[in-house]
Amino acid sequence: MSMLRYVDRRNTDCFKWDGLENTFSRSDLLAMWVADMDFQVPECVRRRLADYIELGTFGYYNPPEGYYNAFIEWERRYHGYEVKKDWMRFAPGVVPAFNWLVQMMSGEGEAVAVMPPVYYPFMNAVKNNDRRLVNCPLILTDDGYVMDYEGFEEAIVREDVKVFIFCSPHNPVGRVWKREEIRRMLDICKRHKVFVISDEIHHDLIMSGHEHVPSATVGDEPGAYDDMLVTLTAATKTFNLAAVQNSIVIIPDEGIRAKWDKFAEGIRISGGNSFGYIAVQAAYEEGRPWFEELLGIIEGNYKYLRDRFGAELPEARIADHQGTYLLWADFSAYMDRIIAKAAEKYSVDPDAEDAAVTAMQHLMEDECGLAFDYGAWFGGNEYAGCVRINLATCRENIETAAERIIASLKA
Repeated sequence: MSMLRYVDRRNTDCFKWDGLENTFSRSDLLAMWVADMDFQVPECVRRRLADYIELGTFGYYNPPEGYYNAFIEWERRYHGYEVKKDWMRFAPGVVPAFNWLVQMMSGEGEAVAVMPPVYYPFMNAVKNNDRRLVNCPLILTDDGYVMDYEGFEEAIVREDVKVFIFCSPHNPVGRVWKREEIRRMLDICKRHKVFVISDEIHHDLIMSGHEHVPSATVGDEPGAYDDMLVTLTAATKTFNLAAVQNSIVIIPDEGIRAKWDKFAEGIRISGGNSFGYIAVQAAYEEGRPWFEELLGIIEGNYKYLRDRFGAELPEARIADHQGTYLLWADFSAYMDRIIAKAAEKYSVDPDAEDAAVTAMQHLMEDECGLAFDYGAWFGGNEYAGCVRINLATCRENIETAAERIIASLKA
């Protein structure tokens, strides 16, 4: 019997489904955006939270040793990373954490680098904190996206970059970085005294044939990069626990920990709510069988889309999906017909600078009735032909999305 149960989340105050109106100005789309799942969380999480609710007292909570031990054991067993309890700090989410670290490790007007196409809250963190955004784009090759090491180092020197926000595995292109790739990037940062924030929130969601390598473990000696690196992760993506707001900041270096603790004291956020601690501990202790079934569903959904698009839309470029449950699909080869249709039907000016962006919105929303995270959100108009597709849903939704896109582009 399957441990995963699909939940129709409409009319449950769900941002992904009930928040469509705010982002897309309509509520009747098939929601394939936002990085959360449409599956009920593991039974062990529901049971422990139910027991806590039955207890009926919700005063101040003291996280038990079991919470820390559950995470430490998970990292050791599944990622070979020996984390110590003293290194662990709390954040209500990975996004707040990297915003805080940008504030801590750089000054106003100083440069922070990212590698687009990349998770757009990275760019927001730079701009909203009055830092200077430096884009160091990934290079698209016949073998997929790779880091442009020479361009990255040149930009660091030219712009005097102070902080780099690294995404591993990469969201949205789905790359699982190899050890030598991470080490080469970190060596560049070390040479130029760049502080690295390694966002590894998707680090469990790795497809067969690939292995996540924690950035902190790639040195020839243990702790080789500890004085310039902080790792962010959570059970959020692994077990669909975003609502309990519990993320983990791993800070091996004593000096950086002191900076974090001083900052946390200033904003009076050093711990989270009891529900988050209980849910995360339960998931790490007992949720592995549920998670392994989830991986099979995600990989199956990816292969279905890859094969369907490959057969029906052979010019579409579907990223080699190595990690995360987010698929990067590039329909740029069909952009001329997409724009032509939008010009004819929706009066889009084909010569406008944002014609491709607007045409993709009309295609996906008005023609297909689908809600995706658009490629332009992840780095600008050059990615307008791309969409990020959430694979953590039922096969029926995946099939419906594929059929609508194929029918529209072939029409």
